[in-house]
Amino acid sequence: MLTFIRSHVLPAVKLYLLGLRVLLVQLFNGRIRLPVMPRQDDKVAIVTGGGRGIGYEVARHMAKLGAHVIIGGRDEQECLAAIRRIHEEHQDAKVEFQKLDLASLESVRQFAQNFKERQIPLNILVNNAAVMLVPEGRTVDGFEQHFGVNYLAHFLLTWLLLDTLKNSGNSSCFSRIITVSSSAHRVGEIRLDDLNSSQCYSAHGAYCQSKLAQLLFSSHLHQELQRGGFPVSSCAVDPGMVDTDLYHHLWTPLRLAQGAVARLLFRTPAEGAATVLYAALSPALEGVRAGGYWANGRREMTTPPTFDPLLQQRLWETSHRFLVTQ
Repeated sequence: MLTFIRSHVLPAVKLYLLGLRVLLVQLFNGRIRLPVMPRQDDKVAIVTGGGRGIGYEVARHMAKLGAHVIIGGRDEQECLAAIRRIHEEHQDAKVEFQKLDLASLESVRQFAQNFKERQIPLNILVNNAAVMLVPEGRTVDGFEQHFGVNYLAHFLLTWLLLDTLKNSGNSSCFSRIITVSSSAHRVGEIRLDDLNSSQCYSAHGAYCQSKLAQLLFSSHLHQELQRGGFPVSSCAVDPGMVDTDLYHHLWTPLRLAQGAVARLLFRTPAEGAATVLYAALSPALEGVRAGGYWANGRREMTTPPTFDPLLQQRLWETSHRFLVTQ
């Protein structure tokens, strides 16, 4: 019984209490509005999960500013419909779809290879797509879904495209890697001996772990890029509590309540995209001023584990070992 409470009940209680706190902070801070951003002509951006929700709003706004946007997604019809909506709003928008299934590392590798074969720059990579609180299951490669989709697939995608990002940036205009995380990282724990949650599965614990892993990766990558003197920055962004389809797997009573509350109190996808877009486009975050963790339109502090260099390094090395064996 104690094991069940510790592994299942406590992660859920921690996450929902955190959610209540985040919601109150959002209400106190008011709406997040994106300042006017400069044109992004001649820039190329990849947005994973750009067919709906926050990803769609990020892709739509970047295309509006003249960027060439590539939406990476699993659902072709959904993504093509999103592209049609963008073209209806902006006829000259340069936006396209490329198949990307983050539950398959082979699909990630194929996506990256297809992109690199085009020999075009990559100025902005937005690691946005995610799953939340899904039932226990495995990706094509056998990884727990939250860990595999939210974290490991984006780790691999970033790694495969890193040279292109480096070659596309310069001292006056860095390439940018934006990883869309969540405040859920604050109650996450990294279990290096059980990253696949095989010993005792909790959807809440697995989701929080994946979001903490994203922050550790983003922070470590930014430090490595700085040490190497490369014109690329990496940061993590928390869009807040946003009214999207991610909440589909909440416990039934909470899902019913969330449906009513979200329309009144949650951010819209466009509002949720504001901080993501600010981190990706703002001239104020050029070069060494970039990096860190962003929420509510500003840089914020994170939990102590996020700054643990040993944990960052061990997760980085473990992730590489996972990918080498696949």
